Amino acid sequence: MRPALVLCLLLTMMTPTTIARNASNPHPPATASTQVPPPPAWLPALDARYDTELRATGLDDRTFTAEHWWTVTAPLLERKRGFHVEEIGRSVENRPLRHVRWGEGKAQVLLWSQMHGDESTASMVLADLFRFLGEHPDDPQVKALRTSTTLHFLPILNPDGAARFQRRNVQGIDINRDARMLATPEARTLKALYDRVKPKYGFNLHDQRVGYRAGDSDRGTAIALLSPPYNHAADVNDVRTRAIEVAGVIRTALEPYLAGHIARWDETFDPRAFGDLTTQWGTSTVLIEAGGIEGDVQKQRLRKLYFLGLVAALDSIATGSHAGVPHGLYRELPENGDVWPDLLVRGGTLSVQGRPPTKADLLVNFRNPLAETDGAIAGVGDLGNMKARRRIDAQGLFIVPLPGHAGERTLIEANDDGDNDEPPSPLPLTPGASAHFVLSRDPQGRDVVWTLDGSVDPATPSPPKP
Repeated sequence: MRPALVLCLLLTMMTPTTIARNASNPHPPATASTQVPPPPAWLPALDARYDTELRATGLDDRTFTAEHWWTVTAPLLERKRGFHVEEIGRSVENRPLRHVRWGEGKAQVLLWSQMHGDESTASMVLADLFRFLGEHPDDPQVKALRTSTTLHFLPILNPDGAARFQRRNVQGIDINRDARMLATPEARTLKALYDRVKPKYGFNLHDQRVGYRAGDSDRGTAIALLSPPYNHAADVNDVRTRAIEVAGVIRTALEPYLAGHIARWDETFDPRAFGDLTTQWGTSTVLIEAGGIEGDVQKQRLRKLYFLGLVAALDSIATGSHAGVPHGLYRELPENGDVWPDLLVRGGTLSVQGRPPTKADLLVNFRNPLAETDGAIAGVGDLGNMKARRRIDAQGLFIVPLPGHAGERTLIEANDDGDNDEPPSPLPLTPGASAHFVLSRDPQGRDVVWTLDGSVDPATPSPPKP
């Protein structure tokens, strides 16, 4: 067959999605062929010690404030244990931003956490790491880190966002998209510390949405990795090579625990993002994102695994053991795929006063998906082909809104043509409305079999089976 004809056939077979993905990501995942080696020999012992010797207490709930986190970690950061703490900036609301330094080695490593205020897993992990470094000076990994690296931490970079458990800072700016303009005091503080430290390695520590799937599978992503690109071509130089190797080390450490649930981000360059620009500035940067493990409501199991992966990464820097790690360990990870919504209520009948009964499915997303709290309606209608993290069968039941919740107006109020400049609030059981409803055997909502009053009651996560 003629080459031109073959090319035409191949282009015809490519979907628009495939073309777009290949255009935005010049290094798509390769066919898996790299065998994942065993994890470091010391890792199982570290795992066994974690709960009793390494886990920092007082961080069981992931919605803590910066003030609480510093209360927990301050006793761990004694100077006699090798820690140096200094205030280096202030947030918009005048909360302190502190630099923690530990170690005596040549390799400078910068780690920053919670630049998105609702992404707290890494801040918990850093507290565990402080306990490990300070309380176990004779541990072989601690010795190697102390002599070969100097670790610089900027924990909870967005304390104002953490106070509200929201992504952006109090100005409404995404700090991770402020590396170029440096409009926020938080971003300026991180950049000033970066310029002062001139790190060879960097760790940009985050959480990501629980709904992400690993590639095209139905498996949730527990950990996602990225060696951020430094240009639009996603070229690989010595700086990115080191980051790709370290990411491969993390995968190796976590594969026994999370096989099939580790993914990577696509390599689309963003000239505003800190990870991309720190790579451009010469730092081998690794992005680590904590997704979720079903049933791990406060991300405590994932916290432990994140800790083990981070220690393995730091140890590989201290010992130089990341050198030569096959790039396939990173490249062959599936990309983060679709984001599945949280809850699909399937097959019920909407029963709202002033509207005719309507057969419809209901989609709900939660602000905290693992705990299923603070829900909002995300979709209504025939959603039978929709994939979701969890499904409830409402066949034969009526979906009846609970009365008396803010933001729910009557049809008359919503259609008022007066001079009120405020946009109308969503009507009950419409997209954007808060999720307050019951499943009932009758359309009036008197014979209730299950209630979702904003948040799912852990004692009754689903209606009883008939």
